[in-house]
Order: sequence, then structure tokens, then C-alpha cells
Amino acid sequence: MNKCLVNHCENQALSTFDENGNITEEKNYCLDHIPNPGKAKADIYNYIKNHDKIIGLTVCGLIFKDIDFSNKTFISCNFTHCTFTNIHCQNVVVRMSFFDFAVFNDCAFINSDVLFSSFSGSTFSHTLFTSSDIIQNNFNGIKSFQSSFDNSDLFNSRFVKAVLENTSFRNCNIKKTVFQSSVRRNVSYKMSNTREAIFSLEGSDIALGQNTDNDFYSNTDEKGNMPDNSI
Repeated sequence: MNKCLVNHCENQALSTFDENGNITEEKNYCLDHIPNPGKAKADIYNYIKNHDKIIGLTVCGLIFKDIDFSNKTFISCNFTHCTFTNIHCQNVVVRMSFFDFAVFNDCAFINSDVLFSSFSGSTFSHTLFTSSDIIQNNFNGIKSFQSSFDNSDLFNSRFVKAVLENTSFRNCNIKKTVFQSSVRRNVSYKMSNTREAIFSLEGSDIALGQNTDNDFYSNTDEKGNMPDNSI
């Protein structure tokens, strides 16, 4: 990935486009230093709008609002530090892409397929990742409020040190999903295979006898420990 052309700037450069609107490998500036940010943003928005399969796009720090990503495919893209507001899409495919430290507000990703991607340190508010395959992804350190992963396959994904509040994982496959050291307040795992998830260094707290049914809400203290009366 290209770094910004400004000396000592460690930010990722925005993608550039040739006269035919295709992504190039030319060096460029980051969003903070690009001479014409308005044109750069317009070029990126138009590229996404006009392409169904998007490979290698870098758009760190951009704001996306009121855009439909339905039926698009993103491969090896970088959306680090982006803000997504009122993004509604269905059947989106994401592979090996980065959404680290992004912000998602009032977004819906329905029937989507997300694999080998990272959302580390991101914030989700009123966001849906429902009825989706979200396999082997990194959600470490996220903050999730009033959001839902219901009816999704989260196999082997990681929520280490995540803060999950009023967030739902109902009817999910959470086999080998790691919630170690997460802070959970009013989190529902109803009808999910909690015995196969990992909640602590020893394995699943539920599998170790702290819960015996499939309809429960999980809560932890500020250090991610589960109090005796949490279930």
C-alpha cells in the first residue's frame, strides 16, 4: 500500500484513477494532504457507483452516507478510519479488506458474505450484520451499541476485548468465536451454540457450567469478567 507523498506522513494514500476511470498504482496524497479533496472524493464515489467488483481500493478516512452497496464485491480494499452513515446493502461480498477504526451508524448489511476481513477498533451503532456469513473476521476491540448479528455464521471470528452493549447474537453459529476479555452488557445469545464459543482462557464460560440453556443474556464487569449473577 502506498504511503502519502508528504514527507513523514504515515497515512495511506488515496487510490488514483486513469483517464478511463481504472485504479492505478501511482503515488498519491492522503485525504489530509491531497490538493483537491473534493475531486478525489467524487472520483472515489463514482468508481464505487459504477463498478460491481472493486479490487484494491484505498479510501482511508472518507465519509460514506446514504449509499447503497448492494450486490457489490470488495476485495483487498482499505476503508480504515472511514465513517459509514445510513449505508444499506444486501448481498455484498467482502474479502481480505480493512475497516479498522471505522464508524458505522444506522447501517444494514443483510445476507452478506464477509471473509478474512478486519474491523478492529471500529464502532457500531444501530447497525445490522444479520443473516450473513461473517467467517474468520477480526472484531477485536470494537464497540457495539444497539446492533445485531442475528442469524449469522460467525465461525472463528474474534471479539477479543470488545465492548458489546445491547447487542444480539441470536441464532448464530459462534463455533470457535472468541469473546475473551470482552465487556458485555445485555448481550443475547439465544439459540446460538455458546458451548462451542470461547469466553475465557479456559474455554467457553458457558460450557464450563455457568449456563445450561440456550436462552440467556450475558453480562460482564469492566474487566470482562462474568459476575456470579450475570446469567
